[in-house]
Amino acid sequence: MNPISPWITAPLALSAFLLLVWLERRLPLRKRVEMALPHQARNLVLAGLGALTTILIEAPLIQPLARLVEERHWGISGLFGLHGTVAALVALVLMDYTFYVWHILMHRVPVLWRFHAVHHVDLDLDTSTALRFHCGEILLSVPWRAAQVLIIGLNPWTFSLWQVWFLLCIMYHHSNLRLPIRWEALLNRLLVTPRMHGIHHSNIEAETNSNWSSGLSCWDLLHGTLRLNIPQEKIEIGLPGFQDADALGLPVILALPFREQPNYWRFPDEPENSKS
Repeated sequence: MNPISPWITAPLALSAFLLLVWLERRLPLRKRVEMALPHQARNLVLAGLGALTTILIEAPLIQPLARLVEERHWGISGLFGLHGTVAALVALVLMDYTFYVWHILMHRVPVLWRFHAVHHVDLDLDTSTALRFHCGEILLSVPWRAAQVLIIGLNPWTFSLWQVWFLLCIMYHHSNLRLPIRWEALLNRLLVTPRMHGIHHSNIEAETNSNWSSGLSCWDLLHGTLRLNIPQEKIEIGLPGFQDADALGLPVILALPFREQPNYWRFPDEPENSKS
């Protein structure tokens, strides 16, 4: 099966992005630290570099691999003879779970964290943050993505379906959108929501080390990493070692993975030996 046409996916993603940006301005969940325009412009430049990496490196490797998987009936889908809607649902669930694992690895493995930290040093959390990933992180994720396609047994269509699902989910839960708490509590039983993911972007390390899910919220519940008891007004977004918005320009964050690594979890006014 062919992947979903970009003439469908691109307008859908753009429409979702613009709708969320409009909604979060009308119903903000958290107060902004930076001015919206320069913040979003910087994040969109990073998004453009990431998209270029995906187009030039990931797609030429993963799409042919997905076609080969489909032809040879490899992976879980091929092993159990899954087709149509069932195959698509299994693919989405397993891709969602294996991305939960990958997300934890990005925080735990030092070389991966060097790149993923670019996402977390953002001092505001909004829809544009969902697209703020260092192109090096995307490059490092390609072998993991290939393993997902091989083991789960994704064809080009199910892989493109997951890409759309993933993008819509992360734009929603990174958004600075304040929904009525009852609505969000209902949604949160199934999906990651802005309040839930806001805790993951807290500058308190114990809070960041929770809520790893990206689509379905059940993985955190199953693994005991779910945390919902932090009021949004008590959350400060970012990392303790990066509190100055003026020092987080585009050249700095692009070079961050290649610099000597700072103590991300020490506030500037804390003693050197206060945190390891």
